[in-house]
Amino acid sequence: MLNLPDKNKLLHNFSRCRNWEEKYLYIIELGGYLSPLPTGMRTQKYLIPGCQSLVWIVMVIDINGDVQLYGDSDASIVKGLIAMVFILYQGLTLAKITELDVHTFFDKMELTQHLTPSRSHGLEAMVRVIHSQAFALL
Repeated sequence: MLNLPDKNKLLHNFSRCRNWEEKYLYIIELGGYLSPLPTGMRTQKYLIPGCQSLVWIVMVIDINGDVQLYGDSDASIVKGLIAMVFILYQGLTLAKITELDVHTFFDKMELTQHLTPSRSHGLEAMVRVIHSQAFALL
């Protein structure tokens, strides 16, 4: 999750975009800041069901006990959506990840209203998988 902005900066930057074309470009830009998916993690085990694009999300606990999220997609906009979801969870404990309601954040950005239904379903699938991975690691 290298160089991802925090939640407040994301909201600020998103609100500065003049229209949805600029917002989509910003989402795509965010995808470029994701840490590379570690070797061997682009497998069926980490593939997210319910996404139209190929999406992999992996949660690990590092040697310091911190949660690390890794993700990738074959679609640029979806990779940016992964980055946005990771911004919501960065710095949180496993317990806080399982408790976080991301819909409030998405509502502030009017994100789901501007995504295609398949991308909205994929976004929900990403959140469900992150929650289930956090529960499994608790």
